[in-house]
Amino acid sequence: MPAAASELQGCPGLIASREALFSRAALRQDEVGLTFIGHATFLIETPQGMRIATDYSDGTRPPATPDVATMNKAHSTHFSYRPDPGIKHVLRGWNPDGGPAHHDLTVQDVRIRNVSTNIRSYGGATEYDGNSIFVFETAQLCVAHLGHLHHTLSPEHLKKLGRIDVLLVPVDGGYTLATSDMMEVLRSINAPLMIPMHFFGQSTLDRFLASAREHFPVEFSDAAAITVSRATLPKSPKILVLPGH
Repeated sequence: MPAAASELQGCPGLIASREALFSRAALRQDEVGLTFIGHATFLIETPQGMRIATDYSDGTRPPATPDVATMNKAHSTHFSYRPDPGIKHVLRGWNPDGGPAHHDLTVQDVRIRNVSTNIRSYGGATEYDGNSIFVFETAQLCVAHLGHLHHTLSPEHLKKLGRIDVLLVPVDGGYTLATSDMMEVLRSINAPLMIPMHFFGQSTLDRFLASAREHFPVEFSDAAAITVSRATLPKSPKILVLPGH
């Protein structure tokens, strides 16, 4: 992580706004736009107008073509066989040639890097380096997307991640991690803002939130789009639920 980002101790702030949805002009230089598209896909917008879609797939795409798309391997709902040709940078969270994927890309005002993790194969065996936690650094914020995380994180993973301000969390409780293990991940990263994703209906989300409330306050947003800055985030970590699934 660049020194300027790692040394900052303030917390990001957020304002829910439907008008901010896909609106580049609405962002100040210290703000990042974050929209929950669905499943594991978020649209991240930077002050200089870069658009990044996380876990971009054939079934879940933002209405506007992103400049960058990140993908993961575990299931076809997390990658695309046919990404939009207008996407300038397609970053796969696995290496088709074997071994870990390595990404450290700076485009305009955003740095995108990855921390490689393992996945379970359909037969239950470990497939090394099949998932990446992507980290997006912009506007003095670090946003991390856990992807299709299948195991808790080691001290080495946490060191590579560094400080995380906003954490996008799969909460299905089985396809990725058991809820108790995901709670361990959340406590170890200790991000000020945590946003659930990858849940299958209200009952799945409710099971996660029932466990999460033992550790963190939970709030709900009326809008799928928020703006985030370093200005006004609660001093202690919390979970914010955006509408959608």
